[in-house]
Amino acid sequence: MTKFKYNRLLIVCIIIGLIAAIGVNIQRNSVEKANMTVDLAIDYEDMVKLAQLEGIPVEEVLSQAKQAGISSLAVYETTFEKLNKNGKAMAIAGSSVLENYYSGTLSDPAWRTLVQQGTIKADEVYVVGHDKQTYTEVKEDLFRRLGKERVNVLDLGNQEILAVKANYTELLKMNLGMPTDEMKAVNDAGFYVLARPSNYKNVTDDDINAVFDRLKDFKISEIVFSGSETLGGLHNTERTIELMKERDITLGMIEHVTQLQFYPQDGLYDIARGLDYKVARLYTIPKDEQPKLKMDVAVERWANTDEERNIRIDLMHIYEKPEGDMSLLATNMKYISDTKAKLESKGFIIGPASHFEPFFGNTILQVIMLLGICSACVLYISLVYPSLSNKKQYILLAICFVITAVPVLIGKGSTIRIMAALAAANVFPAIGMISQLDVIRRNRLIGKLKFGPLLLKAVKAIVCASVVSMMGAMFLSGILSDVEFFLEMSIFRGIKLTFVLPIILVAIAFMQRFDIFGDNLLTPPAFKEQAKRILNMTVSVKALVGFLIAMIVAVIFIGRSGHTDGVPVPGIELKIRAFLEQAFYARPRSKEIFIGHPAFIIMIMAWYRKWPAAIFFILSIVATIGQGSMVETFAHMRTPVFMSLMRGFDGALWGAVIGCVVMGALYLWQYIASSTDRSKSLNE
Repeated sequence: MTKFKYNRLLIVCIIIGLIAAIGVNIQRNSVEKANMTVDLAIDYEDMVKLAQLEGIPVEEVLSQAKQAGISSLAVYETTFEKLNKNGKAMAIAGSSVLENYYSGTLSDPAWRTLVQQGTIKADEVYVVGHDKQTYTEVKEDLFRRLGKERVNVLDLGNQEILAVKANYTELLKMNLGMPTDEMKAVNDAGFYVLARPSNYKNVTDDDINAVFDRLKDFKISEIVFSGSETLGGLHNTERTIELMKERDITLGMIEHVTQLQFYPQDGLYDIARGLDYKVARLYTIPKDEQPKLKMDVAVERWANTDEERNIRIDLMHIYEKPEGDMSLLATNMKYISDTKAKLESKGFIIGPASHFEPFFGNTILQVIMLLGICSACVLYISLVYPSLSNKKQYILLAICFVITAVPVLIGKGSTIRIMAALAAANVFPAIGMISQLDVIRRNRLIGKLKFGPLLLKAVKAIVCASVVSMMGAMFLSGILSDVEFFLEMSIFRGIKLTFVLPIILVAIAFMQRFDIFGDNLLTPPAFKEQAKRILNMTVSVKALVGFLIAMIVAVIFIGRSGHTDGVPVPGIELKIRAFLEQAFYARPRSKEIFIGHPAFIIMIMAWYRKWPAAIFFILSIVATIGQGSMVETFAHMRTPVFMSLMRGFDGALWGAVIGCVVMGALYLWQYIASSTDRSKSLNE
């Protein structure tokens, strides 16, 4: 029986690296705990709409929204669609003016004079103001967006109007600058303004200055840019950064609908970095999805979103249908107040969004962590190739360490850190599994172990394997810890690989230790020979069907990972997830609590009860899923490290409990079956 040695020096290096990783994770936890203020925001337009639907003054709706917990109102740039409705300014198609003139319905003599003079053109749009401030702002913005060549000032009797060379339909939708009347109404009602400006075509510093001049007299909580560009776009963000820093304004970054990184906006990352990461992540429940959600489900989503994804701006929308026998106003005020209460019960503070401090891991600690990860990789290699001498292991370690450490020391190590995190996510779960395979391999019993001692061995084994896997989690989290990963401006690459590679690594090590289909379980043939024998096996239709089912399960397993559109989640599982979210601080992952960890317990039973080696192998592979998933959880760096830690702990604990219950049920079934067989023998 081949002996596999665990190089003590490599283990010491791993422990040294682990100490550094734990230190960094403690720092990370402190940074995350300091970022606990959530801006509960809603569109100002939604408040106006709610007032109209209920037939009450806007001021009354705003007052109740303030009491319910809203801290900011989102104000967007005005458009002629809005202005035509509120009557403060109007855009009139030239063709409509001419139609009214020739039909005899144009009674205003000033307009008739302009038509008679040939001034009115069918393909132009005419802007009339009924509120001086609004008209002045619209006029200023039209000149900025369209230029003097396309905007002309006309006299309409004692009134000034604008003639605009533009498509009427498109002009109605055009952004026309931040409306000061709306921002004043928001501040007067006691709210902050969440400003939503857009960019200009061929934007200049003067355009950017004009936007901030509109904002200067108002209390702004955050700026969240509208459209596919930030103010300044790709090439002119310096002035935007300068003015935002000067006024101490937080940047809001809209989470992508896939919940991975952000809605693409040109210049977004440049501004975030220029502001030294004074940034808050924004989430909103899609307008087409919210009506499908019951209020309590939506409230729960806000709490989970803020906790798990570091969202600090909750941009809410109103419900347009009342719930139960409540009024529409009461429904929405309850929605807001319940959300506020839920967030406060989770330890959040309601107000202008907080942000992460610009935290970047200490370079020396990162290098020490690299030493630990490199040592783990070499240790795995030595556990697969036991003939590798200590000298060769140290040479390999030195080469790996130098290659990875030098780029980090010179400040060019971002890719190296991601690669190191990927290595930690795959190697440590594999080592955790292999270590327990080696333990039980050395403790093969002649007889079958009884239930009590077997239960203790199974629990001890899963604890030891999980501790090793969690070491990998600490390395992964520690090596990637910086504000860009917390905000998800940078992300861990290789999520799907971490679901597959640990299984492959464990399978290779398993075949080095056990003969899967032969007679000599503990003296397997060479890896190539065993692999060749497996490939040359005669396969029955039953086995082929089983393999096909396994492949389908594998596709689902991988397809369900990550954030890309993949295999949909069944309704029953969604209900189970909802239950787990209510029952636990952090919902354990299904593949851990229901699959991987129970399989680990049964794997130990399979060994000591001398089940067929093939079943033992399959259970080992399934158990690896749970160990790998524990580490992969930490790859979602936006999730607070403490929450990931609790998710892994609860998954291992309750997964082990489920496994022990299944083990007990199997023992009971075997006992009943054997008793029945004995009774039949006696009767015969």
